[in-house]
Amino acid sequence: MLSQNVIEAIGNTPLVRLRPGADRDVRVYAKLEMNNLFAMKDRVARQIITEARATGALAEGAPIVESSSGTMALGVALVGTALGHPVHIVTDPRIDRTTLAKLEALGCEVHVVSAMDAHGWQGARLTRLREIMDANPGAFWPRQYENPQNPAAYRHLAHELLADLGTVDVLVGAVGSGGSLCGTSRVLRESLPELYVVGVDCVGSVLFGQPDRPQRLQSGLGNSLHPKNLDHALIDEVHWLNDREAFGATRELARTEKLFAGNTSGSVYRVLEAMAARAAPGTTVVGIFPDRGDRYADTVHSDAHWAEKELRRLPVASVPRQVLDGTEVHSWSFRRNRADAPRPAFVFVESNTTGTGMLALRIAAEAGYEPVLVTGDSTRYKGLAETGATVVDGDTDDPDALVRAVTKAFEPGCIAGVSTTSEFYLAAAAGLATAVGLPAEGAEAIAGCRDKGRLRETLERAGIGQPRFEVVQDGPSAAAAAERLGTPCVVKPVDDSGSTRVRRCDSAQQAAELAGEITARTTNGRGQPMAGRALVEQYLDAPEYSVEMFGIDGVHHLIGITEKTVTGAPHFVESRHLVPADLPAEAAREMTGTVSAALRATGLGRGPSHTEVKRTATGSAVVEINPRLAGGLIPELYRLATGVDLLAAQVAHAAGTTPLLPDGCTRHAGIQFILPDEPGVLEGVTGLEEARAVPGVERVTVTAAAGTRVAPPTDAYGRIGYVVAVGESRKTVVEALDRAMALVRVDLSDRWAGAAPSGAPGGPVATEPTVGVGERPEGPLPVGGEPQGGPFGR
Repeated sequence: MLSQNVIEAIGNTPLVRLRPGADRDVRVYAKLEMNNLFAMKDRVARQIITEARATGALAEGAPIVESSSGTMALGVALVGTALGHPVHIVTDPRIDRTTLAKLEALGCEVHVVSAMDAHGWQGARLTRLREIMDANPGAFWPRQYENPQNPAAYRHLAHELLADLGTVDVLVGAVGSGGSLCGTSRVLRESLPELYVVGVDCVGSVLFGQPDRPQRLQSGLGNSLHPKNLDHALIDEVHWLNDREAFGATRELARTEKLFAGNTSGSVYRVLEAMAARAAPGTTVVGIFPDRGDRYADTVHSDAHWAEKELRRLPVASVPRQVLDGTEVHSWSFRRNRADAPRPAFVFVESNTTGTGMLALRIAAEAGYEPVLVTGDSTRYKGLAETGATVVDGDTDDPDALVRAVTKAFEPGCIAGVSTTSEFYLAAAAGLATAVGLPAEGAEAIAGCRDKGRLRETLERAGIGQPRFEVVQDGPSAAAAAERLGTPCVVKPVDDSGSTRVRRCDSAQQAAELAGEITARTTNGRGQPMAGRALVEQYLDAPEYSVEMFGIDGVHHLIGITEKTVTGAPHFVESRHLVPADLPAEAAREMTGTVSAALRATGLGRGPSHTEVKRTATGSAVVEINPRLAGGLIPELYRLATGVDLLAAQVAHAAGTTPLLPDGCTRHAGIQFILPDEPGVLEGVTGLEEARAVPGVERVTVTAAAGTRVAPPTDAYGRIGYVVAVGESRKTVVEALDRAMALVRVDLSDRWAGAAPSGAPGGPVATEPTVGVGERPEGPLPVGGEPQGGPFGR
């Protein structure tokens, strides 16, 4: 194409089809603005400067002063010097040597500020710019961030797209000043009102409500200030990428598409891939590629620069996570801006069969997500319909089928979080999260805790205090193990839930009988296969506690230590919990340190954990580690004692937001479980109103229905109710629990006719708890109790 001068040569850049979406008849194009003489901002400089000359705002031969560290500087230098104007460019140390060399070669005077001010590099540059303007009366400042001629320059780009394609369905562009994307989309919408506009920003830019991080490495997009040319109403969706993700995408662009570009183009390319994956066949998607890669040879395209800046330490997402407005992001994420846009989905893989799971669905909805339950049998969940949750049918015991069911129901990247309130599905939820591109706890770490035998071996290798143990596969080997370890000993399944079949055995024969019963079982209460192994371990006659922790980026934060009381042998049913535990400061530090070391040994690093500990004469001994919130209403006690809801923290963390965690207890709280002291049929529980009237009592609840066959509990499922109390001291809480329990009477008869049999719905043996994490029930629930130590069944 013949041009009479360099200014006339600006524009009419190539439009190149890219590979993403081609297999699905999605047409993805790159508008190569990098093919202007210098880059995309050549258009802006031409528009602003020629318009200023035409209106008289820029006199013949008057100086031009602009603040820029990249392509706007080059565009102003090109047009300004070509038209005979002295050009001053104010920049900062981030300017690359190639751009600096070009500016100096074009005859510009370059001013490099030495330090950021309160508004980052942009603020420091603007201060210096005003000083130059004051020293040069009549100087012209293009004001790219607010000059309406900036977006107006892109009318020509829009017309070029329409001429080449006829239509555009989705437009993707990086956002710095807001000119290119807003200017192009505004014109395109004149003829294409349904155009979907996607902005690309960087982590640490304030443009779309994120906190400012002036040390971000990306250039050409993002900002520490709010430019007037950015019209949020034009943008339907915004994506953020961190430095590693943007730089990696830029290098991939060169490898796959043979386009040697800068990080703005690379970021746009990465988002184009995501939009292509979501688009329906026949969709036309266009991305604006602003700059080429020669300016970034020593940074984006340099392994040495990556190493110097430790870029590989940053998180990297394979797909974006959809987030809510106000969510601080650290890796590739996106937010939809249209009022009618679907909410990001929060997916739960199965649930407790109790209020805990339904409460979690409601918490997710209240936070702004679309709550989703993936289940193989929705009929098992009482109250599910009332939550308003979306139900996805799928085989949750088949990892591949689970992924297929969820990805069929939701677009890639539109899932904000994945979690579960059932211990049986912790590994399945982690696997699904990984499959849809979300950070998750390692499935191996979860499995290593769920299998108590493997956990013992892990802690042994790490030198963590714990009972002596042996893993056995039948009764005779259990008897031999009991002889070696000594009796009494404890025998338990390696992979069951709650305190089911966990007993003290006072002889080798008892150990053999219980181990035989355990190893003969083939499936658990959810029909999942069991390991067929039992754990025989040393009986520790010592006070019991649990340490509640929450892992964020591999750092475990202490929630608190819970003091526990259990029934007498041979069973270990927790009858009372108190928070915070009454422990000397040094003992609490030692216990916390032991648990932290144990968690590190297992590889757990994300989300809540509940570790049961015995305080022996030689130090803390770890009994179990559970990669989830505690049960037995322990999270509810912490809510009462701290004001923080741990189930809400679990949801927030799984969705990629910073969870609100307690910072110590301001009050004390406790729960006393109601336990039948003899077998019979429950006629009723009396004295409830009197118990509720005791000062400090927060709640009295019966969880067993009249007519239910009950007995002294052998596990947590046999508990038939509870009393919760709150007070300013441990003493007041204990006194309130004792006074209330003295008023509660359990009325039994030996009338068995019509009573729910043991193991049936409403009976004392269940497959999962009926009172769960953070639950705040107002009325009676079906019989059963939260299994000791776990809201999900242990």
